[in-house]
Amino acid sequence: MSTNVFTTLRERGFIYQTTDETALEQILAANTITCYVGFDATADSLHVGSLVPIMALMHMQRAGHRPIALLGGGTTMVGDPSGKTEMRQMLTVEQIRQYGERIRSQFATYLSFDNDKALLLNNAEWLIPLNYIEFLRDIGRHFSVNRMLAAESYKQRLESGLSFIEFNYMLLQSYDFYVLARDYDCLLQMGGQDQWGNIVAGSDLTRRMMGKQVYGMTFPLLMTASGEKFGKSAGNAVWLDRNLTLPYDFYQYWRNIDDADVEKCLGLFTFLPMEEVKRLPGENINRAKEILAFEATAITHGFETAAAAYTAAAGQFGLTDPEGKVKTVSRITDVPVNVESTVPTVTLAGKDLSGGVWIVSLFVEAGLCASNGEVRRLIKQGGAYLNGEKIVSDTLNISEADLDAGAVLLQAGKKRHKRIVFA
Repeated sequence: MSTNVFTTLRERGFIYQTTDETALEQILAANTITCYVGFDATADSLHVGSLVPIMALMHMQRAGHRPIALLGGGTTMVGDPSGKTEMRQMLTVEQIRQYGERIRSQFATYLSFDNDKALLLNNAEWLIPLNYIEFLRDIGRHFSVNRMLAAESYKQRLESGLSFIEFNYMLLQSYDFYVLARDYDCLLQMGGQDQWGNIVAGSDLTRRMMGKQVYGMTFPLLMTASGEKFGKSAGNAVWLDRNLTLPYDFYQYWRNIDDADVEKCLGLFTFLPMEEVKRLPGENINRAKEILAFEATAITHGFETAAAAYTAAAGQFGLTDPEGKVKTVSRITDVPVNVESTVPTVTLAGKDLSGGVWIVSLFVEAGLCASNGEVRRLIKQGGAYLNGEKIVSDTLNISEADLDAGAVLLQAGKKRHKRIVFA
């Protein structure tokens, strides 16, 4: 087994809190263990905010441990109140099943499930068949209401209202830990900082039910330097599914993060050695962002897709180092800079350019703005571009003279670009 994964996780910024740091560090150094993270099926894809626990599971597997990705087919029916200001919208059983199937396929991108090197389980298997009265007698008796109310996830909700169904969530997540410890010898549960109360309760339940010592670890809740919840772009989630967030847009999300977040993100979302993580931002912050964007995109979408996104961006903005002579272990130096650009493309069939096409309507059809008024404001503020040139008037009409190989390039602000093809 390689270097103690606890040291790796700590130096890369994953560890916020543990139930017993000294014991856990020793166990991870001396033994091969099974660990798990739970993912509720609340949407049809995981998002960038899910990458911290996913990357932690990848580090565990790389160090020789066995990760369990636990799909919350049962707990999603209840809804986790942690980190929420109000009760989550209740999903139908069919929605949860469909979301779960889509999420299930995403885990194979990050973990190897060959020969049980990792497990993908669904807590619906043991939670749905539960008899409620028996569950209360066998499990509920181990929980103190006073102690539950002291948990931060519940305390924050008491003023705005905490439903009874949500109050049960801690019991169900605790039961998950007990079942995984009993049936799969799972010794470690990991989760977000807001899961601390649930993780501690699960550790305590497992000890009471089995006399077995298990451990918990939480990751810090990430906020950007600008104070936004990590994984949001223009107020929308950045999804791991390429059909919901195009790989180019995924790349651009990382490329455009705040300078203050670069080192943190290199540590969490790439496998670059820590000496590179610490060195790159100080040498050239924009080059560091390119490397971060490339590495993060390669992990989620593959090397070729990351290369296409990288070179597409290079075609628009140029490379920070045009010759690629950057001393880094990143595979970005292996990417040729003359491959075809893959900027997100919108094809508009049957458009007659002979009389011109209004630039305002074109931005709306491209999905870059929601309304004509929004486009006009964008132009007035100097944030709209056609083929790299700033648009100065909202009366502009596109003609065939503006086309390059049957297409034009539209840009809204620094981050959003669309190639419009007239077929």
